[in-house]
Amino acid sequence: MASKNPDMLIRVDIEKTLSSRGRRFVLKAAFSSQEGFVVIFGPSGAGKTLTLQSIAGLLTPDSGRIVFRDSVLFDSKSGINIHPQHRNIGYVFQDYALFPHLTVFENVGFGLRKRWPQHLSRPHRLKVEEFLEIFEIPQLAKSLPFDLSGGQRQRVALARALIRSPELLLLDEPFAALDTLLRAKLRDELLAIQARFKVPVIMITHDPEDIRVFAQTLVTYEAGRVCKVETSLRAS
Repeated sequence: MASKNPDMLIRVDIEKTLSSRGRRFVLKAAFSSQEGFVVIFGPSGAGKTLTLQSIAGLLTPDSGRIVFRDSVLFDSKSGINIHPQHRNIGYVFQDYALFPHLTVFENVGFGLRKRWPQHLSRPHRLKVEEFLEIFEIPQLAKSLPFDLSGGQRQRVALARALIRSPELLLLDEPFAALDTLLRAKLRDELLAIQARFKVPVIMITHDPEDIRVFAQTLVTYEAGRVCKVETSLRAS
C-alpha cells in the first residue's frame, strides 16, 4: 500500500500500553522525517527503544501507523502488520546481541542463511569476507564475541546488519558501552559507513555529541511522548 506522501522517508504515529507488576506505561509516539539520519533523544524509560522495536516489527503497537518510504509497515485500521523478516530493516541492539557460540565470520554471515544450520554458499562466503574487509576485522574471523573489544563487537554487529542490504538501519545507543576516545573514532566510522551504503539511519542516544554529529532530524522524548521534533539540523 502506498504512502500518501512519497517524499516522506519515515512517518510514525503509534500508541502502546504496557503493564507489569502494577505499573502502567503509555507510549504515544508521533514524528516524521524526510532526512537520512534521525536521532531519538531523551531520558531512560521514555519509550525510545519501544519505538525502534515497533518500527522493526519486534513490538506490535495497539494502534496507529508506521510508513517507510512508499511502504506501510503497520496500520491498525487496515490490519497491516508486516512481519519483521519482510521489512528489510537492519537492527543493531544496545548490547549488539551477537551469538556467543558463533565466530565473527559466522555472526556476520548468519543473516544470509535461509535456514539453520545450512552452510553458506561460496558467493555468500565471499560476501562475508568482503564485509570483514570493509569493517577492518578480517583478522577476527575465527574469534568468538567473548574475545572482542567493545569497538570490535560494534563493527561485527554493523556488518551483520548491513550485509543483507537493508533499506533502513536502526541503532539503539550504539556507543553507550564505549569510552570517550573510542566513541569519537567510531562516530567518524559510522558517518563513513552511512555514506558508503547510502542507508538511512534512526539512532537512539543519550549523548548530546551524537546529536551534534549525526542529527538531521532530532526527535526528543519525555515520559512516553514525543515533545519536540527539529529538522534540517545537519547538512546531508
